[in-house]
Amino acid sequence: MTHDVAALRARIPALEEGTAYFDGPGGTQTPRDVGEAIAAALCAPLSNRGTGATSQRNAQRQVEQFRAAGADLLGSDPRGIVHGRSATALTYDLARALADTWRPGDEVVVTSLDHDSNVRPWIRAAERVGAVIRWWELDPATGELPLDALREVVGERTRLVAMTGASNLLGTIPDVVGAAEITHDAGALLHVDAVHLAAHRLVDREALGADSLVCSPYKFLGPHCGVLAADPALLDDLHPDKLLPSTDEVPERFELGTLPYELLAGVTATVELIAGLAPGAAPTRRARLRASWEAVHEHEHRLHRLLEDSLVELPRVRVLSRASERTPTSYLVVDGVPGDEVSRGLLEQGVLAPAGHFYAYEAWRRLGLEPDVGVRVGLAPYTSDEDVHRLVEALGALAR
Repeated sequence: MTHDVAALRARIPALEEGTAYFDGPGGTQTPRDVGEAIAAALCAPLSNRGTGATSQRNAQRQVEQFRAAGADLLGSDPRGIVHGRSATALTYDLARALADTWRPGDEVVVTSLDHDSNVRPWIRAAERVGAVIRWWELDPATGELPLDALREVVGERTRLVAMTGASNLLGTIPDVVGAAEITHDAGALLHVDAVHLAAHRLVDREALGADSLVCSPYKFLGPHCGVLAADPALLDDLHPDKLLPSTDEVPERFELGTLPYELLAGVTATVELIAGLAPGAAPTRRARLRASWEAVHEHEHRLHRLLEDSLVELPRVRVLSRASERTPTSYLVVDGVPGDEVSRGLLEQGVLAPAGHFYAYEAWRRLGLEPDVGVRVGLAPYTSDEDVHRLVEALGALAR
């Protein structure tokens, strides 16, 4: 199956404005289908969950459909799918709950490749209970996370390893499966920030070996919220702060207050939309998602190769993303031109590619980028050949 990018673009009203969007790692543009699903859920009869009135049943259905869609999308169990305001909020909540099981001297491993939302929550949680933070350092020359470096910091006191599934700054896709084996051999848990990974690959929590992971639907055509996928057995053992009368059932005990049913409907619609990007006769939604992501990956990989082959020909343009396996994301600098100036120059040509560290603060520092902030170029399922040609032409003008 092939990905029909023109058909997808026709379903995204924002693209009619004409901007070439390369800011997908920070959030994608939204298809009309998703917006309509949100509006339909919000405007239908809607109450707190129950089984009596139509409005109550509608709310219950949105929750059930959201959990099933999240499970299909992330290769997990519906009983472990939790809604959150954001991936950051979910990670803080999970860190606080897990910290209740730690003791002084226990160790938590974080990486210098991650977005700070998968670093700071664990550091703060460890500080509160006297646990020790150990750093799994990236290799600045490659932008990769060597497994040997993980082996050096994992030990008998390790309780958790927190790592990214893909770097939102460099696009690096580390060896999560290998890390899971090392982590579990030490008797520890593995938490994965899959926010950037889930925007480009079909995630399988169980196959990756992650005990828990988070993603953000707005990074892959959906609404602004977060999703946690965890082993239900892990959630059963955790007791987060909650209101006394609220349910102690899993996963509901991790969701504070009334859920935004309309956003849940938006997530479900997003999963359905992605599953239909490569129409076929697959028997399950999970199988349709796999076919669609494979088609999208082929499309994005081709365009990314076209982009980086073209960038090689441009004077003064350097791509700092070097890992052997990456998402279609490039972090680049134009020598002699500040990153924010490059970004402004691109926008004058109708190309949106922001500058900054994008909260991957530790990676940004270890790459020594303080003197010159780079520009991140990220492809999305709706990126076209014309978008890439416009970007290259605009960069070429700035680099001359």
